[in-house]
Amino acid sequence: MAKLAKLVAAVLLLSVTLLNAQPATADSSGQTVVVDSPTLNVRSGPGLTYSLTGKLKKGQKVQVIDRSDDWLQVSVDGETGWIASWLTKSTASGSEDEKTIVSRVDSLNIRSSPSITSAAIGKLRSGDLAELVEYQGEWASIIVDGMEGWVHTTYITEVDSDQKQTETKSEKPKVTDANTFTVTVDKLNVRKKPDQTSRRIGNVSKNETYPIQKIEGNWVKISLSGKKSGWVYSFHGELSSKSSNPSKSSTKTVSIVTNGTNIRVKPTTSSEVALRADAGDVFRVVEKKDDWYEVNLPTGGTAYVAEWVVNSSEASTASKTAGPKKPKRVPGTLKGITIALDPGHGGNDRGTTGTHGTDEKDLTLLTAELLAGKLKDAGATVVMTRNSDTYVSLRKRTAIAYQEGADAFVSLHYDANPDRSITGFTTYYTQSTQHSFAQAINGGLSGSIDLTNRGTQPANYLVLRENRLPAVLIELGFLSNSSEERVLTSSYFREQASQGIYKGLLQYFDAQ
Repeated sequence: MAKLAKLVAAVLLLSVTLLNAQPATADSSGQTVVVDSPTLNVRSGPGLTYSLTGKLKKGQKVQVIDRSDDWLQVSVDGETGWIASWLTKSTASGSEDEKTIVSRVDSLNIRSSPSITSAAIGKLRSGDLAELVEYQGEWASIIVDGMEGWVHTTYITEVDSDQKQTETKSEKPKVTDANTFTVTVDKLNVRKKPDQTSRRIGNVSKNETYPIQKIEGNWVKISLSGKKSGWVYSFHGELSSKSSNPSKSSTKTVSIVTNGTNIRVKPTTSSEVALRADAGDVFRVVEKKDDWYEVNLPTGGTAYVAEWVVNSSEASTASKTAGPKKPKRVPGTLKGITIALDPGHGGNDRGTTGTHGTDEKDLTLLTAELLAGKLKDAGATVVMTRNSDTYVSLRKRTAIAYQEGADAFVSLHYDANPDRSITGFTTYYTQSTQHSFAQAINGGLSGSIDLTNRGTQPANYLVLRENRLPAVLIELGFLSNSSEERVLTSSYFREQASQGIYKGLLQYFDAQ
């Protein structure tokens, strides 16, 4: 009798459990969600007590198969598992906060892995957009034209895709009278939607001209053969219209290179700021006055932006009709100046190695790339003696500077000494004509970095001795000192050091 009572009780308990349990719902079947957490555990069942079967990364999209309360059953690489719904967001509602980056410089290397020693698998032009996947230290994983790669965060600006779309629709100036688009690059992708991540439906070639159907922010919808149409990125072509007086109806545009760029009321750096623009913003040009563009403002009226802080759609046309011509020097900028940057060592020449294993050759290249971006933003032309982990002879380094018509030569190094207590940075020169240049660079650095200033010192380095240019060799600190090595390997130090060198260059050329 006792056994029968226990059996009845068990049946009743099971019945109540089944009645109270909420069955899995299939309402979410077919839905795609995106991971909204740095990492998300995939489990064998719908609950925290189930075993882990894998992990997902932030931004990863997965297909939902089923749902149980707050848990989603998803398909990942052909296998199924369960994830917490509160750590995801739906793509169907348009709430996915996709990120986009814009390149701040021309010829930004896209690398196969997050390292300057990895292979360059492509390049971004200034103003090019790419989908941001994730960050890893000072590197960003991106997708552009279906290709995945890595770029250094120094040379990019992050923007929200949704925010960018809104801004381009409501605030960006539009070239409303343009009716044709001419391609200015070798090959340009045509996409189904005005979005860098949209499906590619074809491509168009350099110098081909197509009728414009619609302009939306930085994107242009063009008519293709037959009844086909698609979207292209406006930076890679020229907009034009059939105007009886084209000189009065400019369709040239300029794109902003750096966040916080000043658009001024008058064409002078001392004028009041009308607004501040961000990297990737596009403005229609009314006319060019000396070194300034008069541009249409999104709120109406016009203002001025300096030629050296933008990229112009006129650049490719100008290069066809005129030979290389050095722009005139503009005080307060580096416009008209060519700087040769020499990242010390490279390839099988590692330079010194720090107490924590840091290779000098890697740090010099990282510093040079960051400095190059600042100099270009200031209007300078930058020549790099090496752009990757390759060996370049000392004589070839000076030859490169001469061949490119450089106005100054800056060699970047990090120091070492058997006495590991020694610290500080030093600015070296060889010829007496280089002394004032070394003093200017050293002064700029001393105002920017918090290391012991060992001053300017003469030294018999080949890249200085065999150099007719204003030239310096900078030892930016001692990797042989363990505490200083930690400082030197930080992104903050490189930012401050490159800013100091930039200020020194500006001071030197302003005094000439």
